[in-house]
Amino acid sequence: MQSPPSRNLGLDLLRVTEAAAVAAGRWIGLGDPEGAHHDATDSMAKALSSVEIDGEIVIGEESRLGEHSPLDSGEMVGTRTGLEVDVVVDPIDGTRLVVHGKPGAISLVGVTPRGTMWSPPACAIYMDKIVVDRTAASALVSECMDAPAAWTLALVARAKGREVRDLSVIVLDRPRHQDLIEELRSAGARILLRTEGDAEGALEAAIDGTGADILMGIGGVSEGVIAACAVKALGGTMLARLSPQSEEERRSIEESGVDPDQILYCDEIVKSNAIYFVATGITNSPLLMPVRYRGGLVETHSLLLRAITGTRRFITAEHRLDIMDRSSLTQNPPSGEADDY
Repeated sequence: MQSPPSRNLGLDLLRVTEAAAVAAGRWIGLGDPEGAHHDATDSMAKALSSVEIDGEIVIGEESRLGEHSPLDSGEMVGTRTGLEVDVVVDPIDGTRLVVHGKPGAISLVGVTPRGTMWSPPACAIYMDKIVVDRTAASALVSECMDAPAAWTLALVARAKGREVRDLSVIVLDRPRHQDLIEELRSAGARILLRTEGDAEGALEAAIDGTGADILMGIGGVSEGVIAACAVKALGGTMLARLSPQSEEERRSIEESGVDPDQILYCDEIVKSNAIYFVATGITNSPLLMPVRYRGGLVETHSLLLRAITGTRRFITAEHRLDIMDRSSLTQNPPSGEADDY
């Protein structure tokens, strides 16, 4: 893709996350993460196959499902007749949140021109990240990745015109973050612990007015790449570095030719500004309302970002379930009403 298309590809991608969210929503509270993720992945793949792109999955689902998936790394998606693009997907960010009926689960897709999205080695699973919104974007420097948390918080607080004690920090509630949590508490910042939803947390930190000012800590690599799409589109910034959790993982990353200690900015993870990013709520979150089923209808709430224009859209849609179900029976939905659900 040499130049951004005049049409808004994001509106086509919106159908992809809507389909995944509606499928995942049927599993809320049922305690079956494999079933939820399988159905959401299948629905996303079928919807994605009808989008007019020649897309390649940069980071796939194989590490989550443990079996071949149409959304595995390297799989080609779309009609194969459209724009050549890189694609990163997450049918459910927060699968356990869905199956336990907890808030914060969303469905995500990010698209950039072919060859512009960083593709980490398959052996890389975790990534250390710091995310802030556009108000504090200029405050983050590479030294923040190794500096005490209080130093980074002071930079962000100054950029936002606040005191450190007024900042709220999103952190995944994991044993590996115990030292970080103690540092944040000692600095006086408020902590928003999350059991899951790494990418959703990055979105909150990158959008002003959500109640979160910064995301810090180690999460998934795929969530990091998809978050970079959203953060860059929103004008925020993210610092990131691979975080191998064992010497064996570090050696594997080094043998793949990647420096695990390299600090990356958004512009290095996503090298183009022609970004499309879409998220649809599954369970309730500070950003998006949950999927709601009402008889033969279902309501979805989504966020659509187009970086090249700086446009941010929140979209509430009502769908007829019979048409959505009929559309999902074929990889290329028939023309007419069923193609426009």
